[in-house]
Amino acid sequence: PLPPNFTTEHPFEHGNLRGRDETLLPFPRTPALVLADLAAYYGVISDLDAQIGRILQSLDRLKLTESTLVIFTSDHGLAVGSHGLRGKQSMYEHTIGVPMVFAGPGIPRNQSFRQQVYLRDLYPTVCELCQVPLPHDLDGRSFAPVFTNPAAKTYPYTVGYFREFQRMIRTDRWKLIEYPQLSKHQLFDLRADPFERHDLSEHPDHAVTRTRLEAQLRSWQRIHKDPLITEG
Repeated sequence: PLPPNFTTEHPFEHGNLRGRDETLLPFPRTPALVLADLAAYYGVISDLDAQIGRILQSLDRLKLTESTLVIFTSDHGLAVGSHGLRGKQSMYEHTIGVPMVFAGPGIPRNQSFRQQVYLRDLYPTVCELCQVPLPHDLDGRSFAPVFTNPAAKTYPYTVGYFREFQRMIRTDRWKLIEYPQLSKHQLFDLRADPFERHDLSEHPDHAVTRTRLEAQLRSWQRIHKDPLITEG
């Protein structure tokens, strides 16, 4: 089916509106075009699933399943019609979040965890799960404690960015997206609005939340020497 947040065009230039991925579908998007693109996308996913199945079957056949840690993740996902976009150059949930599936010794079965982590955290996490000593100069953090304590927090918030066009800060409930070239913001309550259809950035009831997120994002930018901060 069409994504719930399907629109025919994105309402503003987000920094890649006519870029590589976006020109793969004509403008404006139509339901027929997006449905055909989704069919191809799901076809690729089905084939990938079959190939992963072959690997897992081989582990079973070789009696290695119980001693092997299997991790599946990916690059950022394509919008395929969500928010009028086709590509992956955005901070929306359909793109900024990626699959991360674990299986193996010490991993709970058939459970999901709503934890915010980065792909760079995989290295220290795998080291901890495999009882390998960690180097001292890693940027990532192990989220292995989450597997035994779902309430464990790896980060209070995560940050995303795309070139000079987009900055994002996300907590377990709120997301603030900045578009520095446009002096524009979007604020989403992900708990009440998981498909990010209602921008609350100008709503007076949420001014305190926006101010707090802006301050946290600015602090992160200064610590990490974001060129948008250090150059002016």
